[in-house]
Amino acid sequence: MTLRARFLASLFLTTGVTLAACGPGHSQESSTQSFAGQGFNAATTEQRKVPEQGYKASFAPIVKAVAPAVVNVYAVGVVRQQVDPFWSMFYGIQPRQQVQKSLGSGVIVRPNGIVVTNNHVIAGGQQFMVVLNNRREYPAEVLLADARSDLAVIKIDTKDAETFPTLAIDDGHDQQVGDLVLAIGNPFGVGQTVTNGIISALDRTDVGEGSYIQTDAAINPGNSGGALVDMNGKLIGINSMILSGAGQSSGVGFAIPAPLVRRVVDTAVGGSAHLVHPWLGAKGDTVTSDIAKSLGMDQPQGVLISDVYKGGPADAGGLRTGDIILKLDGAPVNDQASLRYQTELLALNQSVDVQGLRNGKPIDLKIKAEAPSANPLRDERALSGRNPFGGAHVVNLSPAVADELGIDPFNAPHGVMIAKIDATDAYAASVGLQPGDIVREVNGRQINSTADLQAIVNAGARGWRVTIQRGGQMITAQFG
Repeated sequence: MTLRARFLASLFLTTGVTLAACGPGHSQESSTQSFAGQGFNAATTEQRKVPEQGYKASFAPIVKAVAPAVVNVYAVGVVRQQVDPFWSMFYGIQPRQQVQKSLGSGVIVRPNGIVVTNNHVIAGGQQFMVVLNNRREYPAEVLLADARSDLAVIKIDTKDAETFPTLAIDDGHDQQVGDLVLAIGNPFGVGQTVTNGIISALDRTDVGEGSYIQTDAAINPGNSGGALVDMNGKLIGINSMILSGAGQSSGVGFAIPAPLVRRVVDTAVGGSAHLVHPWLGAKGDTVTSDIAKSLGMDQPQGVLISDVYKGGPADAGGLRTGDIILKLDGAPVNDQASLRYQTELLALNQSVDVQGLRNGKPIDLKIKAEAPSANPLRDERALSGRNPFGGAHVVNLSPAVADELGIDPFNAPHGVMIAKIDATDAYAASVGLQPGDIVREVNGRQINSTADLQAIVNAGARGWRVTIQRGGQMITAQFG
């Protein structure tokens, strides 16, 4: 027998053994027929059918429910185009009016047409328009605009008692990193768009004035004021800003959390055009690893109080410089921004539990969250005449005024501040004064009140030596 014949015979015997081992104990022939009937041969067309209960993984049900409540917000404003004073003086060129338009998104949160959006979407606008996702357009008016929280509330103006679709504001604080979310808005003005992603971080306090939800859902210009929605179809945040070198989405977006959104909306619906920010009258520094080690703490946590405003709520509640705040109203406090945000969520005159450490030992305090003190009285005065302050409006500084203007009361506990300047060609503007400047001295006299400054201006002078504080820096200038 040849080598090839021996190989084929061996292969045949081996195959027979294998098939017999796989069969149910019958002959080789019966085993082969039975095995072939269990699926190795191609199934016929008649044996195949579409599954009776198939499914498709999709966000469509959530989008269908929430998208009608997400709108486009248009703001139109008229501004004066700046002209170099040289050309204006010698060639008579006057500033021209220029129309500026901004586009953003918003969310309807009340059936009567209450819309929440970002403050920066409507800032500077005089006329406002809301466009629904079905392209119906309505004029709108601003009820409340708050630059500090970057939130604004507007109301759709409709002659009929029309009812609008709404998006419910989330009541809970159960968001977790990794949760699925949808971002809905109008990026680049192309129309309503939905993107999905996850919550990539919570309580981000190092990117702005507040505490933010971070998401990798694509957010682009035009998405500002739009909705960040969870898988229950509830509003968990208002998309506010992105972190990007090119101005487009790079997977790092930030949304203002729902608890602050709810407080701003409730304030506007309650009839107030101004959001009063609760104030504790205390500030501090983040407890770093080095600080924690020096204080004998097991781990870095909390805020080390560096200053307590005399006579303020924290002072009255027993908080002292050197104390460490760990929790406010049960919520962890990790830095000054976190302390400020947790305070923002409190109701005015609410007594809040504060847990912390003093000299390494636990302390429990109760501090009432109050409106910033308005003492001394604002006493706003408009100054005029041929002097460095002509055209300026000045006010007495107080914690309330500092809070309103976004100034730290601890850096400017007293004095007179320039609140605004009437026109760009006013004397105050021509000498370089700016809103926010604090007037400290005029011609060697300390300025403690608007009455002091008014008296000096009314008396007149041949020359003016003025010292102002700007951004923590003292500047002195001489004018003829």
